[in-house]
Amino acid sequence: MATLRDIRQRIQSVISIQKITQAMKMVATAKLRRAQNQVESSRPYFQKLREDITTLLMTVEDDFSHPFVQKRDNIRNIAVIVIASDRGMCGSFNSNIFKQTITEITGNYANLYPDATIHIIPIGKKTVSFFNRHPYPILNSYINIADQLKFELVQDILKPLEEKYLDGEIDAIFVHYSKFISPVKQEPDSFQLLPIDIKSQDINKQPHKKQNINFIFEPNKKDILLNLIPRLIDSNFWSAMLETTAAEHAARRTAMNNATTNAGDLIRALNLTYNNIRQANITKEIIEIVSAANAQE
Repeated sequence: MATLRDIRQRIQSVISIQKITQAMKMVATAKLRRAQNQVESSRPYFQKLREDITTLLMTVEDDFSHPFVQKRDNIRNIAVIVIASDRGMCGSFNSNIFKQTITEITGNYANLYPDATIHIIPIGKKTVSFFNRHPYPILNSYINIADQLKFELVQDILKPLEEKYLDGEIDAIFVHYSKFISPVKQEPDSFQLLPIDIKSQDINKQPHKKQNINFIFEPNKKDILLNLIPRLIDSNFWSAMLETTAAEHAARRTAMNNATTNAGDLIRALNLTYNNIRQANITKEIIEIVSAANAQE
């Protein structure tokens, strides 16, 4: 049976842990506010860019072709970019992404591309650690990006992949990330980065129709697409990075809030146990004193 001293030490330990989780919750809340503002302010731009490029691709002349849009018949090598966190203490955030990625690799990718080799590009320390324990070859790995997230870093990640894609070393690229829905809800998601899937770019899920609107394109549709398609790829990946960063902070805030609440509940339970044992000891001592007094009489 635990002594009063043991229970006091445990209470102090839980109080110290509660202070840490409370501080981590406050830090995550501050980071979440900035990340959420970034996501919400950038979504209209990403959506409009996708819609405009999709409309152009659907209405451009049939002789237009771009290596980032053309699908390949023989898929031999697939690159899967997996974005997770560098740190833990965020509940099931990382495990949900990893579970969804493995399910897609062993399910959809295996069925659609049975002869393809899967290559992983892990982003985040937890991602690197997870896939080091799996048999999939790792092309490149990136850590400590979320704390210094910049658009230039995104381009540095994509540039070698785009070169491998153009050289035929990679035939398709997929991105797995966590979608930020609200501060209390995040969902693992994925999309095809290359080649561009025109249908998946339609955010409103409505069929595009060729519109007879007298827009004047300068210089012309083809030249515009040649400049915008690489930007669309960068924007899609940048959006996934922003979404995952916001989702990570939201998940950590929720996890630390739950940990703080649970620590408070445990402290109250330990205090109750402490008081019960202390009261029992006092009662025992009183009984012993009374019994000794009665024995002397």
